[in-house]
Amino acid sequence: MIEARELVIGYGAKTIGRDIMLAVAPGEVLCLLGPNGSGKTTLFKTLLGLIPARGGTIRIAGDLLADLDRRSVAQRIAYVPQAHTAHFPFRVVDMVTMGRTAHLGLFAKPGSEDHARARDALALLGISALGDIEYTRISGGQRQLVLIARALAQDAPAIVMDEPTASLDFGNQVLVLRQVRRLADRGLAVVLSTHDPHHAISLGDRVAFLHEGRVVAQGRPADVLTADRLQAVYGVSVTIETLQTGQTVCVADFETATSTKPSS
Repeated sequence: MIEARELVIGYGAKTIGRDIMLAVAPGEVLCLLGPNGSGKTTLFKTLLGLIPARGGTIRIAGDLLADLDRRSVAQRIAYVPQAHTAHFPFRVVDMVTMGRTAHLGLFAKPGSEDHARARDALALLGISALGDIEYTRISGGQRQLVLIARALAQDAPAIVMDEPTASLDFGNQVLVLRQVRRLADRGLAVVLSTHDPHHAISLGDRVAFLHEGRVVAQGRPADVLTADRLQAVYGVSVTIETLQTGQTVCVADFETATSTKPSS
């Protein structure tokens, strides 16, 4: 659904990353991990067509991104930002209906079908009760679910999520990640960035590890997220263990966290 080959990314005169190879299929969650400054946000903006690629190719549902106009891109790929500040007291259902813009004419207003799609998206995420509440009056976790509902209403077969659990408490993180898994199970292709290896271990079908602008490893979480690799990239000694329940956990050694930091 989304495929990048030999991608070179950057902005202005600065190249951030090169030789990036990524692909995510329908029904799959690809988790993107990497330290701050590794190029994750620049990569996402490039995949969405917000900034041009400096080399290589990106295909969305088989079509070259460079050949698509903004409306066509929006019909193929939706975006969920890591945070959103509300400035106007729109109702939640109206915020979600804005996701239908990709299917409307330049001066067209949303119709009954568009409003129905918005209500359906809220129902799918289990937040129908929020529909008539002002977006400015709901919690951060609820806002994140509303942003996901807006992306769903867009009816795009692929969704890119930039740290969708950032700044959320533990309970809301679980709530959002559970819904992400359900979206993939419905056949959507999901690309999600996170700073937490546990999210990738529990949620990702595949993981891509971005470091200094390059994908240094890609594959199943168990193959990519090794203790040695995490220590080399993050400078933190970790232990990865499998519990009796079958769950894999990653535990950091806080006593050696500062002593193993790679020199810059």
